[in-house]
Amino acid sequence: MALETEVELLRALPLFSELESEAVRLIAFSAESKSMRAGDVLFRQGDASDGGYLVISGAIALDASQNGAIAAKVVGPGALIGELALLASTRRPATAIARQTSTVLKISRALFLRAIEASPTSAERLKRLLTIQLESLTLDLEKTRKAFLE
Repeated sequence: MALETEVELLRALPLFSELESEAVRLIAFSAESKSMRAGDVLFRQGDASDGGYLVISGAIALDASQNGAIAAKVVGPGALIGELALLASTRRPATAIARQTSTVLKISRALFLRAIEASPTSAERLKRLLTIQLESLTLDLEKTRKAFLE
């Protein structure tokens, strides 16, 4: 896939839309492309996370049930799997399996952080975005708490 297409897919995501163009281009250029066949496992629930995956083509099923039930979510081109893993070491909350021939772009945490560190403006924009998202989550949690108490 052309570098410009990968850059466009990244720029469409909120997390990457806040980054400067040079940082997004560095990530798209340096990320690892991975081709998958239907049934291939990208990662398993409980695995240590070391980055995120941008779905370039195909469909990836995310299954947290581990009981063979229908996957709770299936994502396609333009979806980012493991956004939190770009920023912090976590465990995978679900198993990701290709539903059909698919291509993903693996963005390692080290690559993402290197791109941010090289761009102070991007880092500041990202900090602002994450602050807004955290404030929104906090308000949602407070509303939920109040609803349970009523």
